[in-house]
Amino acid sequence: MKYSAVTFTSSNMEEWQKDLLVAELANLGFDTFEDQDQGFVAYVPTANLDIQALETVLLQEAGDYDLQYDVQELEQQNWNQLWESNFSPITVDDQCYVRATFHEDRPEFPYQIIIDPKMSFGTGHHQTTSMMLSFVLENDFEGKRVLDMGCGTGILAILASKRGAKELIAVDYDPICVESVKENKELNGTYNIEEKLGSKEVIEGLKFDTILANINRNILLDQMEVYANDLDAEGELYLSGFYDGEDLSILTEKAGAVGFEFKEKKVLDNWCSAKFIKS
Repeated sequence: MKYSAVTFTSSNMEEWQKDLLVAELANLGFDTFEDQDQGFVAYVPTANLDIQALETVLLQEAGDYDLQYDVQELEQQNWNQLWESNFSPITVDDQCYVRATFHEDRPEFPYQIIIDPKMSFGTGHHQTTSMMLSFVLENDFEGKRVLDMGCGTGILAILASKRGAKELIAVDYDPICVESVKENKELNGTYNIEEKLGSKEVIEGLKFDTILANINRNILLDQMEVYANDLDAEGELYLSGFYDGEDLSILTEKAGAVGFEFKEKKVLDNWCSAKFIKS
C-alpha cells in the first residue's frame, strides 16, 4: 500500500489544538502520527488523501494559529512491519508487562497484556497511557462496570478486566481502534469487553462504577456531564490526555460543577492524569 506523509508545521500551535487537529485528520483516514519539534507528521494511504477535505478541516481548526503543510508521497513498503519493528515492550510499576505478539512471554509479571499494534494508538508508550495503567493497578476494579472512553487499542479496558472488572465497554470514534479492540481482547482472553464505535452518544443513559477517559482536554470538558450522569454515587473517574497546571485546573473546575471531587493526580513529563470521585 502506498502512503503519503503530510508534515504540519506551526510556531504557536498549542498541544490541545494539535490533539483536536489530529482527531479530525483521523476522521479523514490518517492513521499514524509522529511528533516533531514544531508540529507533526501525519501518514495516510495515498488513495485516501483528499486535499479538498484536508483544506476544509484546516479552515475550521487552524484559525487561531499559523500552520503550514507539505505533502510527500512515500515509497511503497510494509508499514505495519516497519511500525512493529519500532515497538518495544514496556513495564508499568513492576507489575504489568505490555508486549506485542512477536515478543517473548514474561509470565513472572502479575499482569501481562498482549497488544497487536496495527498502527493504532494506546500501546502504553505514551506518558498518559502509562499513568492510567498505573491508576488501574493501584485501585479496586473487582466486580465493577467499567467504561474505557477513547479506548485506542483497548489496553486500559484489558487491564481493568484482568483486575477483576465484571462488565466493560470500550468506545472509540475510529473504526481501526474498534477493530483493534476486538483482536486484542481475543489475544488476552478478556471476552467481557464490548467494543462500540462512536462518542458520548453511545454511552448516554448507561451506568458505570468506573470511567477511564484518556482523550484530550477539550473533549473531556465536552463529555464531563455525560460522565457525571453515567456514574453511580461514589463512582470513580480517571482522566488523562492533558497537561498539569492550567489544563488540570480547568478540568477540576468543570468536574466540580457537575458533582465530582478531585482526589489525586499523577504527572509525567508535564502530562497529567487525575482521579475524581462522584460525590
